[in-house]
Amino acid sequence: MTAELTINQAQGQVPALRLPPVPWRDPHTVSPAELKKYIGELERACEQHPQSADLRTCLGMAYAMNLDVYKSMDALEYAVACEPDHFFAQLKLAELNYRLRALIKAERETLKAVELATNGFELALARTQLQEIRRLMREGTQKPEWTKSLRAPAILLAVMVVSLFLVNFR
Repeated sequence: MTAELTINQAQGQVPALRLPPVPWRDPHTVSPAELKKYIGELERACEQHPQSADLRTCLGMAYAMNLDVYKSMDALEYAVACEPDHFFAQLKLAELNYRLRALIKAERETLKAVELATNGFELALARTQLQEIRRLMREGTQKPEWTKSLRAPAILLAVMVVSLFLVNFR
């Protein structure tokens, strides 16, 4: 089964683009070589159609399966930037943050996905994810947000190291 995507461009519709079968339906059965090949195909497709949120979302999901978090985050953020009202790009960006336990950001992104849902299925997906995020927040399973500057502690540490150095060599 192949996925078909229609890409909008300035001159109109591009014929349907065929992608290989989606390998993340069962991530335990996908070989690293097959995943690498799939990522390569998606990267080439993204080069040909840089404004396609669908392709960027698929690429972000494939990178996540390959445990390449930074590339996955970049691809999903680019997909959302290309098409801010793309439900699945928004949902997958929120899911990546959820899996990284950046729960505050994941909740914010999932709420955006709830607003973008256009049918009951999409709304159910987003609400289920939102419930799980909030459950983890109640249980305290999250990374802290770094909102304060580390400048003062760094300066204090440097002063302490210098003072210890001077005291020991006198």
